[in-house]
Amino acid sequence: MVQKKKGPSEAPEKADEPVEPKRRGRPRAYEPDVALGKALDLFRTTGFAATSLDDLSAATGMNRPSLYGAFGDKRELYIKSYQRYRDNARAVIGDIFRHDWPVRERLERIYAAALDIYLSGADGPRGCFTVMTAGSEAIADPDIRAMVQNALTELDKAFARCFRLAKEKGELPEGADPVVLAQLASATIHSIAIRARARAPRKELEAIVAGAIDVITGAR
Repeated sequence: MVQKKKGPSEAPEKADEPVEPKRRGRPRAYEPDVALGKALDLFRTTGFAATSLDDLSAATGMNRPSLYGAFGDKRELYIKSYQRYRDNARAVIGDIFRHDWPVRERLERIYAAALDIYLSGADGPRGCFTVMTAGSEAIADPDIRAMVQNALTELDKAFARCFRLAKEKGELPEGADPVVLAQLASATIHSIAIRARARAPRKELEAIVAGAIDVITGAR
C-alpha cells in the first residue's frame, strides 16, 4: 500500500500544547487607593447629598457592586474620603507646625499651604472638606460630627502649641493668650476656606491672611 506523501506546505501534526491563559492586569481605576482619591475629589466638589452612586461609579470607573465591595455604602465611602483628606492635609500643614521657624514665618507658610489646598480643583476652587461639606453632614451624623470636632480641636491645639513656643521665645507680647490666638488663627483658616470656595482671588485671600497675622503677632 502506497503512503501519500505530504506536500511542502503540510506541516507535521503536533500534539496539543497547553495554552497559558492571558493575564489581565487590574485596571488602575480599580485600585482602591486611586478610586478613593477620585471619590474624594468628587465629594469635595459636590458634597455628600448631591453625589449619587452613579456619579461615584463614573468617577472611579467602578460599578456599584465593586464600590460596595471595596468601600461599603456611600456613607462609608464619604467617611473614608474625609479621612483621606484629613491625612493629606495633616501631612502638609503638620510638617510646617513641627518646624521651629519664627512665628510669623510659620504662620505665613501654614496659610500659604492651606490656600494651595483650598484653591485646587480642575473645575474651580473646592475649599476645605471640613468646612464646606463635612460640617453640613455633621448636623445629623454623629460619626461625622465627631470627626469634624476632632479636626477643629486638632487645629486649635496645633496653633496653641505654636503660640506658646513663640511667647516663650519673646515673639509675642507678654499678655498674649495662646489659646485665644489659636482660635483666631483657626477662624482665619475657616474664613479663607469659604472665600476660596466662593472664588475670591488669591491676592484678596492673601491680604486677609497678612492682616490676620499682623493682628495675631501684635504688629497692629
